[in-house]
Amino acid sequence: MQILYGVVGEGMGHATRSRVVLEHLLSRGHEVRVEVSGKALSFLVGRFAGRPGIAFEEIHGLTLDYEGNAVDFARSVLSNLERAPAGLARNLEVYRKVAEEGFGPELVVSDFESWAYLYGKRRRIPVVSIDNMQIINRCRHDRSVTGGRSAAFRIAKAAVKAKLPGAYHYLVTSFFFPPVRKRRTTLVPPILRPEILAARREPGEHVVVYQRVLPAEELVPVLERLGRPFRVYGAGKEGSRGNVALRPFSETGFVEDLRTARAVIAGGGYSLMGEAVHLGVPMLAVPIEGQFEQELNARWLAALGYGRWAKTLDARTMTDFLDGAPDHERALADYPRRDGSVLAACVEELVRLAGEGAPPPDRLATAAMGTFERAAIPAEREEEDDSMDRSDGDEDAG
Repeated sequence: MQILYGVVGEGMGHATRSRVVLEHLLSRGHEVRVEVSGKALSFLVGRFAGRPGIAFEEIHGLTLDYEGNAVDFARSVLSNLERAPAGLARNLEVYRKVAEEGFGPELVVSDFESWAYLYGKRRRIPVVSIDNMQIINRCRHDRSVTGGRSAAFRIAKAAVKAKLPGAYHYLVTSFFFPPVRKRRTTLVPPILRPEILAARREPGEHVVVYQRVLPAEELVPVLERLGRPFRVYGAGKEGSRGNVALRPFSETGFVEDLRTARAVIAGGGYSLMGEAVHLGVPMLAVPIEGQFEQELNARWLAALGYGRWAKTLDARTMTDFLDGAPDHERALADYPRRDGSVLAACVEELVRLAGEGAPPPDRLATAAMGTFERAAIPAEREEEDDSMDRSDGDEDAG
């Protein structure tokens, strides 16, 4: 089958996750054309260089600008507006190229990427969504992990709902598994790179820090005072200062440090969080301000006992977390670890159904970590959910 695959370039988690799905599709003999933006392009091109059956096209995608640990919305809007004319021209050229070069996709897969989604919808090609963001809209969350019906939750829910509406099916990757409240939705375990699946947990004494919360010149002195061995990634520097080692980027080195870490301190990004949970490494998450999806991840992490979350990072927060790490390790021992077979089986079922021209399935026959079950949703909650989702149309009437 010929498959069009879209990967959003903002954040490398989309690229590392897509790498795993693309490897599976190629192993099954499918021909894939990947449309990708940002830093994800060079990562994926490097991974699949020389591989038959796959080709890449660079598209323009939206980006976010940051000020410290917060999204700078004003600067993000301005920078995206400046790049919009050239970006639109580029995307139209790629659209023409795909349409005219004899590539006739029978299925579109989108990792939260709009270009491939719109291509599929315009040409009436089934679109399968594979990402973690859709859990905000397509699952039911207790108010303790959403902060009630806060404005942030409502805005994030509306934004995610508007991103890829009316897809053929939604595969939602997650390390937490709340009740599914929408048809055409299946929860799958974290989509982990092979290096993580092959890693074995051997906890040492060091703590991995991977973050953009504080500049290195502010963070390192705080870590020095704590006295524990820290291995810091993302500081943009190399070297050692007492108990603090500033590490250069290295995929192999990072996986080794993570699997042998006593704990990890990082932002609220889903990919690293899913890797830490799978390996059984307690985590302190400090979400980027203004990104509710990261805060939801962090709240679930704490609610399940796998770690803690905080809005800011300081010595007391880190000390309290590290002192409580043994409790988090005990909670992580009960986490239902899975390899990639659940995802692979779900993808193959959807490929088969789309190839047969079957209507979109409300739920898959493949065993998964969660799927739509009307009987599992109390009538009063279902009515409440429906009232919030009138704009979803008939595909999300449940």
